[in-house]
Amino acid sequence: MSALPENGDAWWARFQDLLERQMEWPSVYVFKFIAPQEGLDALKSVFGQYPVRVRASSKGNYYSVTARMEMHSSDEVIAVYKAAAQVDGVISL
Repeated sequence: MSALPENGDAWWARFQDLLERQMEWPSVYVFKFIAPQEGLDALKSVFGQYPVRVRASSKGNYYSVTARMEMHSSDEVIAVYKAAAQVDGVISL
């Protein structure tokens, strides 16, 4: 698990290169995050009309959020990750 890098152009460039080498576009991409309770609605809004699966932790303080989205490029995938990074406390899986 890791927090999403808000900055770090080199990290995003490596990630984009990896996506380009391993994915064919368009493709369904699975996003998985953990969010604190207070950030859940903001994280869900990142996925727009796409359905998300939400599961609460045993104490209900954190939620796992999974979304399957059709992406047409690595740029679209990165845009979703960067939007999620704006939500306080979100962790990417």
